Amino acid sequence: MAKILLDKYCFPENLVGVKEASGQVNQSGDILRVTDPQTLAAMLTSGVQGALNDPRLVVSYEPGTSAPEPIERPLPSREMLIALVQDSIQFKILDNNVGYLRLDHIIEEDVVKVVGPLLVDTVWKYMVTTNAMILDLRYSTSGEVSGIPFIVSYFCEANPAIHVESIYDRPSNATKEIWTLPALLGERYGKNKDVLVLVSRKTLGAAEDVAYILKHLDRGLLVGEQTAGGSLAIQKFRIGQSDFFITVPVSRSISPITGQSWEVNGVFPCVAVDAERALEKATSILAVREEMPRVIRKVTELLYAYYAFVDHVPSLASRLAQVAGSAVTSEQDLAEKINHELQVISADPRLVVSVSSGPPVTTDQSPSEELPNDVTYLQQVVAAVFQVDILPGNTGYLRFDMFPTESALMKLRPYIVERVWGAINATANLILDLRHNVGGTSAAVPVLLSYFQDPSPPVRLYTVYNRLKNSTTEFVTLPDLGGSSYGSRKGVYVLTSHHTATAAEELAYLMQSLYRATVIGEITSGILLHSRSFHIENTDLSVTIPFINLMDSTGESWLGGGVVPDAIVLAEEALDKARDVMKFHAEVSRLVEHTGALLNTQYAIPEAAAQVSSLLRSKCLGGLYRSVVDYESLAAQLTSDLKEASGDHRFHVFYSESPPKVPEEQVGRVPTPEELDHIIQALFKMEVLPNNIGYLRFDMMADAKIVNVIVPQLLDQVWNKLVDSDVLVLDMRYNVGGYSTIIPVLCSYFFDPEPARHLYSVFNRSSSSTLEMWTLPQVRGRRYGPDKDVYILTSHITGSAAEAFARAMKDMNRATVIGEPTIGGALSVAIYRIENSNLYVSIPNVVALSAVTGEVWSVSGAEPHVAVQANEAMGVALGIVQLRAKVPGIVRTAAKLVDDNYAFAETGAKVAGQVADLVQERRYDAINSEMELAQRLSEDLQKLSGDKHLTVAHIPENPKDHIPSVLPMPIPPPDMLEDLIKFAFQTKVFDNAVGYLRFDMFADIDLITQVSDLMEKHIWSKLAPTVALIVDLRYNGGGSASSIPALCSYFFDGGDPVLLGTVYDRPADTISEIWTSPWMSRERYGSKRELIVLTSNVTSGAAEQFVFLMKALGRARVVGEVTRGACLSPQTYHVDGTDLYLTMPTLRSSSPDGRSLEGVGVVPHIEVLAATALETAKEILKSTLHGRS
Repeated sequence: MAKILLDKYCFPENLVGVKEASGQVNQSGDILRVTDPQTLAAMLTSGVQGALNDPRLVVSYEPGTSAPEPIERPLPSREMLIALVQDSIQFKILDNNVGYLRLDHIIEEDVVKVVGPLLVDTVWKYMVTTNAMILDLRYSTSGEVSGIPFIVSYFCEANPAIHVESIYDRPSNATKEIWTLPALLGERYGKNKDVLVLVSRKTLGAAEDVAYILKHLDRGLLVGEQTAGGSLAIQKFRIGQSDFFITVPVSRSISPITGQSWEVNGVFPCVAVDAERALEKATSILAVREEMPRVIRKVTELLYAYYAFVDHVPSLASRLAQVAGSAVTSEQDLAEKINHELQVISADPRLVVSVSSGPPVTTDQSPSEELPNDVTYLQQVVAAVFQVDILPGNTGYLRFDMFPTESALMKLRPYIVERVWGAINATANLILDLRHNVGGTSAAVPVLLSYFQDPSPPVRLYTVYNRLKNSTTEFVTLPDLGGSSYGSRKGVYVLTSHHTATAAEELAYLMQSLYRATVIGEITSGILLHSRSFHIENTDLSVTIPFINLMDSTGESWLGGGVVPDAIVLAEEALDKARDVMKFHAEVSRLVEHTGALLNTQYAIPEAAAQVSSLLRSKCLGGLYRSVVDYESLAAQLTSDLKEASGDHRFHVFYSESPPKVPEEQVGRVPTPEELDHIIQALFKMEVLPNNIGYLRFDMMADAKIVNVIVPQLLDQVWNKLVDSDVLVLDMRYNVGGYSTIIPVLCSYFFDPEPARHLYSVFNRSSSSTLEMWTLPQVRGRRYGPDKDVYILTSHITGSAAEAFARAMKDMNRATVIGEPTIGGALSVAIYRIENSNLYVSIPNVVALSAVTGEVWSVSGAEPHVAVQANEAMGVALGIVQLRAKVPGIVRTAAKLVDDNYAFAETGAKVAGQVADLVQERRYDAINSEMELAQRLSEDLQKLSGDKHLTVAHIPENPKDHIPSVLPMPIPPPDMLEDLIKFAFQTKVFDNAVGYLRFDMFADIDLITQVSDLMEKHIWSKLAPTVALIVDLRYNGGGSASSIPALCSYFFDGGDPVLLGTVYDRPADTISEIWTSPWMSRERYGSKRELIVLTSNVTSGAAEQFVFLMKALGRARVVGEVTRGACLSPQTYHVDGTDLYLTMPTLRSSSPDGRSLEGVGVVPHIEVLAATALETAKEILKSTLHGRS
């Protein structure tokens, strides 16, 4: 049996050790004690299934049965195949042009070749024209793998081919790949129309594979039951010469789409339903999908017509258009997908699509009947609707359970003023009970809000935009209330419950947003009258769209969802809670005022203290503390306000029932030697890294007294091992601070004894004293000195004294700080009790002042020189150490390159010497990156030489074997050359036969030679008859200088060549002469006709050299602006294996009279603005030519 498994089982990787295990079973003898063959078969089945976790492995006892042999059956006749196929295929066209195709057998490739044309003609040609298809595999229990690609391919595009299946066959040890087919009989169904696949627990084998592939290609939605979980190929083998047989899966499916298989577990449907209901469910899904475009259109139309946030509608429409129909399986599913898209853009919980079997319910806003004008009746209504009471402590109580209509309000208003406001107006506080108020219209809301504000000045209450009316209404306090207002100072407490709805919710929300009331109770219902619901015809869908947008006084839109109280309690507990909050609020103003007073006397930054305390007072007077309901919430609000107003995160207000304990200063004792060793090992981690780099990490700033005690051991075990290092890295990334007394001691080791250095000053607000911190004239042990590099590593938790040490070393330019900004902690924070309450406030009372600027160190933390993640700081520091060791050599190499190659030798030598002096003066000692070195070296070279073309660039991406430079322009193909000439050159002929030529780049001479015939045709032939020529180089940035002699030659006569100028090549130490060409293939313009060249401050490079030569030789008049003063093509040098590239002029031009253009540019004969140069040239030529005539 083990041998059969090893040879035939399709998961050979699971069989490791099977042969040895079977040998051990045989040797144990246990199996020989089983006498019943059926029992033995069951035992073997259980064992092999358990070992390999495969229920398809079955051992059976079948006496008298011969081993099955594979039979090669001949292919039946065409007539028999047609009959068999017709029995296994059913099709019809359902309503709405939905195709239904039932396959009970997956026919193999050979059969397809025979009956395929007939199937296309009798079945498929009807299916392919349908709008959607239902593929029924519920009864498909047989078939062949070779038929799978034929079915799948009809639902995919021809290209590209898709790898849909791999089948591993163990007996042949081969894997066969199955791909979609590039060619098929008949048309493809394509990939866009809906395909639903029906499956059941009977669906088996190749049909399962088809279903699995279509599902994971997102090409078919599976509806029905989980499939059987069969196999592609299972064979039965006799075990030896016995009557025992073992059934083994010999091949397996490996999906290239998922990397998994459907075998054993089956294929899970997308929509689970009983098999007998699968067809009904599939047709209902298709019906929903057919309706979906109409639903989307209808929802979009309604949004455009009604949604209050008009500016959101285009984005909402765009999102709705993207809803994928292939994922929709029901109206509920469609509603959820639409809602998801709506919420992504709007975040508006009122905007919702829902499923309901009935029409949408519209909430009645309020009774519509008119009230009679009977005074007695109206007084009785007010008495019945409004419950008014005066509670102990002169607290008013007002309850009403619905909001009147606008017309009813107008009639009831005088009696409300008399009975309600007259009764409660004189109370100290008011409880407004809306727990049972189901709302109504909003007409009374601005009236009620106005009663709770002062009569003047007018207060903006809220704004309403009504989409139906396309109107915006701004509500302000009403000037005539018919009685005295309650005012804005007295406390108002609004009680709510989950029944509180519509207008009552609006009132609660607006009283809260205006900071006019404290809301207590339950979250309100979230039922607003801002929306309208619409039923979508022929569906059970309805869409609710808010057509009103309510914005509070800050401009914030309220999207409903219920009002969240400031104090959340059960509705029945709300009244008692209101009394407690009211009692607490009597203390709030006093507590806030005392907090401000503590700031004014204790905060280390007095000018900030005055501003912050004033802000707290104004917030309290403005009602912004009405939302606090206990000491804890007041502490949180005060903490937030203090931090926000001051920018100082060290403020903290907290509640404590017992006074916080202040740590008492411990009286130090001399530690034992064992304790000293433990202290040093715990506080300090020391290492000398390669290249003599010292590393010291300490995570706490110990008190100077303790350090003084342990200093002999500290020197011996730590400092003496580091003091001779060339570089020191101080790792303070994990140092949260400690005692500031150690800072002067620690800093002193990094400076000389004299002169003493002022590190920083400490201002103590409590004592109004300032203490200056200086380096010490004497230290124990040796100093590190002022010259060797020190690096400090920081993180966002580096704080207190550790932060002060890093700041001082940075301020004194004694260390390079690398890492994250520090925490911004204070040197000292004191805790003060707020009045006689259980609230306490931590106030930074000591602040450090910079010795350099005299200003307070930022409370936001120390910024590092090099900002990196804390975990990268050490690596960056070591990189900088390595770079700084190379910097002098790099700078000297750059100076040598300038000395040897700069076009002006005398200047180059002078600059090189001055740069060497800068190295000695330690100008480049504090470089932190190659980019910084490139910037500084560029600045120095340009300043010393006066040449802006002498530059150093940092180009990290550049391959080291390639010098960056201007790439030569590739010569375009011949068919593009003529268009290129027309585009690159502009030619015109003005009045008086004045020619005009503009080109914005100098091309290489090889290209010019190649296009000379085209240039003759399109340029020179047009300009040759002119009597004068304007050459426009105002926009020409240069290019290749190789074409300059040819262009100059055009403007001189033939015969003896003319010396145009010379070029000195400094690296080669040679002088090259530039001459006009004695021979040209076209007629020259010659030296007699007028020539004007236009320039600007953009004109540079080769264009500038052309202008320079033509002016120096007196061949052209120059009109415009001084040219850029560029150089001839500069040379770029790679510096010392770095990412630095030094670019400098190595060539120097000169005219026959010895003048040069580099660095100064060409001064025109007539200087005018570039914009007016052309008109000036025209006027000059007009005058010149007229004079000649």
